[in-house]
Amino acid sequence: MTDQLEQNLYREFENVLRYSEFTFSEQTKKLFVKYFYALLKKNEVMNLTAITDPPLVAELHLFDSLTLLSVLPSDLDLSLIDVGTGAGLPGIPLKIARPEINLCLLDATKKRLNFLDECLTSLCLQTKARTVHARAEDAARKSELREKFDIATARAVAPLNILAEYCLPFVKLGGYFIAMKGQADSEIEQAEKAINLLGGDIADIWTLKLPISYAERSLILIQKIAATPKRFPRKAGTPKSDPLT
Repeated sequence: MTDQLEQNLYREFENVLRYSEFTFSEQTKKLFVKYFYALLKKNEVMNLTAITDPPLVAELHLFDSLTLLSVLPSDLDLSLIDVGTGAGLPGIPLKIARPEINLCLLDATKKRLNFLDECLTSLCLQTKARTVHARAEDAARKSELREKFDIATARAVAPLNILAEYCLPFVKLGGYFIAMKGQADSEIEQAEKAINLLGGDIADIWTLKLPISYAERSLILIQKIAATPKRFPRKAGTPKSDPLT
């Protein structure tokens, strides 16, 4: 690595990954660096992330995304949709760590997806990976996507009752919507009725602290126990403007 940014990313990733329960090969760590290097370079001309300092990228983007590895099933044919993926988080770090995952990156902004397609190709991860350009409310009404995934996840900044309407329609019976949150006790309480209405049930809540900042994180595992009623999700924009309560 000759570029200073690459060197800084590698050093910070090495530091933060020491705190992970998982061990990553040298090749995997280099792929993490390659992806985030591309992200930060693209960010100079397109708004992808407000977090650009390598130590913060290491903890708040890479390590935070990889916390999902602790709760993902080990199935070799696991299918996962990253709803509102934005810069590809957490989907692409998860795909780097577990290349066998069938990954779908969903976003409403085509320019972001063009960048993510480039990343998947340059990282040689395009096998069993695809991008979908649509709003979550519209995509979840497509027969090829509705209730087709073992896992749906999102890091989107939205209350849990809104995220549930975005994500649970994609999850097959027995699968899980895993919401990535900070401290979330009040959100969970406010979202329980909406989650039940959408066919979900809160199965478990994992709490942890990030290793450098000690910021609180919650992984809320919501199991799909019944089919989502056909009227959900409601038309684009409605879940946000008129959240289920």
